[in-house]
Amino acid sequence: MARNKHPEETVNLILTTAFRLFMEKGYEHTSIQDIIDQLGGLSKGAIYHHFKSKEDILDAVTDRMTAESNQMLARIRDRTDLNAREKLKTIFKDSISRPVMNDIFTVAPDFHNNPKLLFSLLHDTISCAAPDYILPIMNQGIADGSIETDYPKQLAELILLAANVWMNPMIFDSSPEESCCKFLIFRQMLRGFGLDILDDEMLERLKELASIYQKRK
Repeated sequence: MARNKHPEETVNLILTTAFRLFMEKGYEHTSIQDIIDQLGGLSKGAIYHHFKSKEDILDAVTDRMTAESNQMLARIRDRTDLNAREKLKTIFKDSISRPVMNDIFTVAPDFHNNPKLLFSLLHDTISCAAPDYILPIMNQGIADGSIETDYPKQLAELILLAANVWMNPMIFDSSPEESCCKFLIFRQMLRGFGLDILDDEMLERLKELASIYQKRK
């Protein structure tokens, strides 16, 4: 068998195909054979050359899904022209405003049929996004006086879980009206911590994304 001169292309093909099948069928109902059948002639050996198991493929799919978001978080975290409160507001605004979010909500998975994918995203939030990107901002805020909390680690986790999970219309199948209510109570909670970082423009954008998700069902 000839050596694969373009392994990156093979990996990208496997991950793109697996991602689509995970979205359509759910991780639990997608087999390695299902992936092979959609790869245009690639063998099972080609998959196992790059990935040990279906779970390894899921890990790589999750990493690819979060890579762009993490790059944005790192860029804002490292800015020197903003205080911590301003960084958090910028993160929320940039996260929800990205045009790619329309595509994500248009082809959004049914997370009820993708528990493994949901767990992977939750795990990434707690093990990576919160400690690596939000916690340093919390600590900066305590130092510069723009954030007041005795529990920066826990607050970083709470903010991300509330924003990425509880307020996510894709996970709880929320209508635009329910998404609006969740946003308003989340904004009220953040104000209790002295973080007035959510505005009406973000609210309208969340309602727009919830509408996109509801239309695709």
